Amino acid sequence: MDMTGKTVVVTGANGGQGLAETLMLASAGAKVIATDSSAEPSPDLEEAVKTNPVRILYRQLDVTRPEAWSGLASFVRDGHGSVDGLVNNAGITRRSRLLDATPADLVAVSEVNVTGALLGMQACVPLMGSGASIVNVGSVAALSGHYPVAYTASKWALRGLTIAAANELGGQGIRVNSVHPGFIETPMTAGANPAFREATIAETPLGRTGTPEEVAAVVLFLLSPMATFVTGVDLPVDGGQSSHGGAKSISDALR
Repeated sequence: MDMTGKTVVVTGANGGQGLAETLMLASAGAKVIATDSSAEPSPDLEEAVKTNPVRILYRQLDVTRPEAWSGLASFVRDGHGSVDGLVNNAGITRRSRLLDATPADLVAVSEVNVTGALLGMQACVPLMGSGASIVNVGSVAALSGHYPVAYTASKWALRGLTIAAANELGGQGIRVNSVHPGFIETPMTAGANPAFREATIAETPLGRTGTPEEVAAVVLFLLSPMATFVTGVDLPVDGGQSSHGGAKSISDALR
């Protein structure tokens, strides 16, 4: 999975999955434009930039703003000429349930999780040639009826956006896929209710949570020359959580 000479944009790169994706892509030889909403990189990402300034560059990016994406596209065009990969990893959640969720909840989450991905593709695709690859980071919530309604709705929408993009861009030789992590140990999941963690592990056939590196490895595969005939795919990275439709609880109860 050699990415030498490839330029890849990663959003939400300050921590968790985005940081792991950045580090793994750089290790595979890619030049990574690591972006996040803060003016400065996180301490971990800053250390990575200092250690490998040729392979990792940090840029502030608000994924919800078209003008911010235009600025990033100009930066990449002037400095690197083209984009070979885009990882729409940036995401937020609000955990309100159906009867408590507000329209503002849906808008705020969708702006980052869906609009951000749309704007990213609109900005980067003109800089892509045949063989380029886009990976949208969804969630196991996009494969189920997860209770945080704004988050779940946004991730289902991202699935639709991914499939539409795969069909739209296939003629240009650009591949578009999505990965759907289960419970991954990230800053976002650190604030989850302990009961949620316990119940999720009980529904996961592998019986544990995942790591950011396990998601990053799948993202790297989809961006790499190893996946040149893979597009329009929803790929769970969830330890089997989405595989059984609730049958695991029934099976376990009958042991």
